[in-house]
Amino acid sequence: MKHLHIKSKLFIVTVLFILVAHSFSYAQRTVKLGFIALTDCAPLVIAKELGLFKKYGIDIQLTKEASWAVVRDKILNGELDGAHCLFSMPFSVYEGIGGKAGSEMRIAMTLSNNGQAITLSKDFCGLVGFKETKKVAGAVKSVKARKEVTFAMTFPGGTHDIWLRNWLSAAGINSKSVGIITIPPPQMVANMRVDNMEGFCVGEPWNGVAATQNIGFTEIASQDIWKNHPEKALVVNKAFSEKRREDLKLVMKALIEACQWLDNMGNRKKAAAILSKPNYVNAPLAVIEGRLMGSNDLGCELGVQKYKDDYMTFYRGGQVNAPRKSYGIWFMAQYARFSMAGLPAGYKNIAETIIMDELYAEVAKSMGIPVPADDMKPFKTNLETITFDPNNPNPYIAGSTK
Repeated sequence: MKHLHIKSKLFIVTVLFILVAHSFSYAQRTVKLGFIALTDCAPLVIAKELGLFKKYGIDIQLTKEASWAVVRDKILNGELDGAHCLFSMPFSVYEGIGGKAGSEMRIAMTLSNNGQAITLSKDFCGLVGFKETKKVAGAVKSVKARKEVTFAMTFPGGTHDIWLRNWLSAAGINSKSVGIITIPPPQMVANMRVDNMEGFCVGEPWNGVAATQNIGFTEIASQDIWKNHPEKALVVNKAFSEKRREDLKLVMKALIEACQWLDNMGNRKKAAAILSKPNYVNAPLAVIEGRLMGSNDLGCELGVQKYKDDYMTFYRGGQVNAPRKSYGIWFMAQYARFSMAGLPAGYKNIAETIIMDELYAEVAKSMGIPVPADDMKPFKTNLETITFDPNNPNPYIAGSTK
């Protein structure tokens, strides 16, 4: 009897030890995420501020990074587990355009659509207006008569690089005929102020800040180039995605909840107030709020452009967050189109390696969120005249203007 009593005590102690150890382990699930000071870092910031990461048992260390190159390096070396990142960066790096060829980063989910723009300096004021793409070539020629014309984007092969090259192509300008330089997003306005470039492509709020400070004006928004295009993604370290898969799923659940909250327009003023703080975007509240609400004060006395359904979105019934392999292939096709790299023979395999669509579908299913069935189907962007087929990109590459 005494022996049984001791065994019962040992059993209880063992169970308590396991429970305490499990609880301790659960509380110590620290994940390091980075972000750049841009309005579309909102899902990470809101998930932290609303306590959504804690809800899923994740302790998030959120850090503001200086540039996309720093984000790339920290994801690759494991200093960051993941980050708010340009959707196309993993493809650019893998192809050796924006980093060491063959380096792998993974896209777990898309965080946002739309909400970027091309800003032109005051040199162009009066020469070309909002979405007057056909006038751009003449305006560039006019400015070139008295100075070099240089454009800036944020990362080689990144989304802003590609939006810029698509816009130049639609305007009839070969991107090799103008200067293109790389500038970190928060430094765009300051660089235009000291005349380091005549135009730039970047995310908000920096286009809005340039217009408000009378440094430049918005010539076109990225949703006018491709409505509901993929923009930022949750990009993660390869080893983290493989060894801490369950923690990654918890992070994704918190971010999806944040995206749902952000797409309730009644929450956007509160979101803008949070984002404007110095430790996040550190930009004027009115500018962040205006463009987040779909109201773009263009500058240069061009008035205000209001977007009704294609402002910056974060969820859109689950359409935003599903990462598509076809979008990755589209970016690889752009690199070939603009002679930045050849189209890899194994482009489908590369997309399958980088895009974690199966993991996203698993997370979405567990949350009762519909997964779009449009991946790998042909599509066409706003400025393009040729339909892109992700299963056969070569006719698109051959037929597109450079």
